[in-house]
Amino acid sequence: MKILIRLTALERECIMLLLAQGYKHTHIANQLNRHRSVISREIKRNSCGNDAYSAHYAQNRATGNSSQRRHGHLKLKNNLKLWDLVLKKLNLQWSPQQVSGYLKKNYPHDRSMQVSHEAIYNYLYVHTRGALRKKLVSELRQAKPKRGLKPATAAKKARFPDMVSIHDRDPEIESRLIPGHWEGDLIMGGYNRSALGTLVERTTRFTLLIPLDYKDSDFVTASFANKINNFPERLRKSMTYDQGMEMSSHDIFSNLSKAKVYFCDPHSPWQRGTNENTNGLLRQYFPKGTDFTKVPAWLIEEVQDRLNERPRAILNFNTPKEQIAQLVALNT
Repeated sequence: MKILIRLTALERECIMLLLAQGYKHTHIANQLNRHRSVISREIKRNSCGNDAYSAHYAQNRATGNSSQRRHGHLKLKNNLKLWDLVLKKLNLQWSPQQVSGYLKKNYPHDRSMQVSHEAIYNYLYVHTRGALRKKLVSELRQAKPKRGLKPATAAKKARFPDMVSIHDRDPEIESRLIPGHWEGDLIMGGYNRSALGTLVERTTRFTLLIPLDYKDSDFVTASFANKINNFPERLRKSMTYDQGMEMSSHDIFSNLSKAKVYFCDPHSPWQRGTNENTNGLLRQYFPKGTDFTKVPAWLIEEVQDRLNERPRAILNFNTPKEQIAQLVALNT
């Protein structure tokens, strides 16, 4: 028999009748094919002092709670304190999921200061208008005018010989349990005339941005190695890259950094999913067509800090900066 997630009005009537007949919670649970704790909590919630359990009161209360769940966006309309805090985080380019996780973590016992990420999206796309809506949507990662549009097709990459396949990686890299394994890529500027290097650590999601004066392989690999060498050797074990020609001199990177390089299959960006996601986040700051030769180093560093200081759901809403700092401290 399929067990319903929530109690029905009929089940609540049965509970009231069986209680009136003197039956215990365990017997009622067996009759309704429910767990005893479900029945006990239901009776406790909807009984007051010496007053008996009321099915009518319980059903009305459940209906009201359900309405609030379905219309969580109304919290943002009616709770100015909550909306001000959500707005502040959205203006820092936090995603609705990150905002929701932050609220749950920092207001664990105050439901009035919690709201789901879907409610935030709903409020942004349905209940805001004009310049406010345009500004808030522009702060989101993909800044779509409507939700649900398909992403653009990933660009094709060139192949080259003399490389170690991603399929030969150690199992520990795939598990993400051991830190020190990175994913790398370039995000290209307008007309592919400039580029910005990106490195993301797979376990902590810590991001490094590397300004590049040139796109030739020797310069790129040396720049990547110089950046990653700021970390202890045990935190630079490997890097996974696509088959772009800028990494054809991967031996230079390995010799300088002591990190082994693995290469993805052709046209398989999901094999570097963490890095691809980060590149998507970066497009919020550096849209397509950006000339990276004109972007100052201080701005690139500021964007790097913003990404690393965002709470992440995958990190239990800790930040990549906090996670990597703990690892560096342990190494020291």
